Amino acid sequence: MMEHNFSPTTYYSTIGSHEPALNVSSGDTVVTATIDAGGWHANGEFIGPRGNPQTGPIYVEGAEPGDTLKVKFEKIWPNRPHGFCSRRIAPHVLEPGDPNMVDLSERLTFRLDFENSTATVEGGPSSLSDLTVPIQPMLGCFGVAPARGQAISTATSGPYGGNMDYKGFAPGVTAYLPVFVEGALFHLGDGHAWQADGEILGTGIEISMDVTLTLEVIKGKEIGWPRGENDDYIFTAGNARPLDQATQHASSEMLRWLQTDYGLDSEEANFLLGMHVEYDVGNIFDPAFTMVCKLPKSVLPK
Repeated sequence: MMEHNFSPTTYYSTIGSHEPALNVSSGDTVVTATIDAGGWHANGEFIGPRGNPQTGPIYVEGAEPGDTLKVKFEKIWPNRPHGFCSRRIAPHVLEPGDPNMVDLSERLTFRLDFENSTATVEGGPSSLSDLTVPIQPMLGCFGVAPARGQAISTATSGPYGGNMDYKGFAPGVTAYLPVFVEGALFHLGDGHAWQADGEILGTGIEISMDVTLTLEVIKGKEIGWPRGENDDYIFTAGNARPLDQATQHASSEMLRWLQTDYGLDSEEANFLLGMHVEYDVGNIFDPAFTMVCKLPKSVLPK
């Protein structure tokens, strides 16, 4: 197994079958970086494009349609001391006609204190002028190239991954993605130092990141939607609009996982999921919404 130190020079605002920027073998580790959602590098230079620019794609030898790409996020950490955030909730998150008059044009700057692992707003509104949150890094947008030569905007998401903005995709998490094209063509970007559920501001604390990950091909394992696991949970992500359709995709994918990997029959899987399911909301700002269906590992068959 090799470790690749990859310094990207080209970034994409779509996830698709672009020319690979790096070729790796299954099981290799990649040490790399992302620019922020606005196209800004850690050194303060704008190198674009805007709109969740992606590092990659990374071609993984041996990956073919019908396989699964396993992505272990070993490190995700901000590589500069400031990020930005929107100040207004998206109109479609509120009731139609809600008189939300907050100015959308002005963004807020957050200063990061790495010694204390916190981020503090500069000039926040009124009594929140120094609001402080813990640094909880995550990647909002990552995925593999979709089928049929498509290149899909990083504003949205689907079975291939994309802009899911689920804060559970954090350091230490393993993600699983269905492979649609030869080499999988893995993309990553849109780092957040902090984000609340739903990304209802349209941003988290947007920032560039240093990322270390390991890519492994699981041959012959076919899945339908992104999956993940951490120390405590397994989870599935459905990406669609309306939100009930995203819930359906996530729930059906979890039922399939319980039956194929944990030896449960249909009745057992239904009952276990119905008794112990927990739902998290990912992105409800962008064209496709994300619903996450998760189960505690403590209730899974041994």
